[in-house]
Amino acid sequence: MPAIDTPQTLGLALRAARKALKLTQPQLALAAGVGVRFVVELEAGKPSTRLAHVLRVIDALGGQVHLQLPSAPPPLSDAPSAPSAVSAALKLKAKGGKRGA
Repeated sequence: MPAIDTPQTLGLALRAARKALKLTQPQLALAAGVGVRFVVELEAGKPSTRLAHVLRVIDALGGQVHLQLPSAPPPLSDAPSAPSAVSAALKLKAKGGKRGA
């Protein structure tokens, strides 16, 4: 699974997981407890500040978010400025089966 480093790559991964489970956007929205518009915008890669809703959608798809950080971050004096100071990758680990739909 490639790194998810933009809202667009997250949206594409979530859309692929939804389609693999043969769910419609309204079905996913109902299972996640969010609005259909939120699912549509999330899959389209719209940046969102509603992390709680994103996590609910991932959970409804049977997925988990994993954060991978370097094992030894650079010393603070050598670290580049944020946001590139920490290289992190979120992975959607899809599990089989529908949840709540």
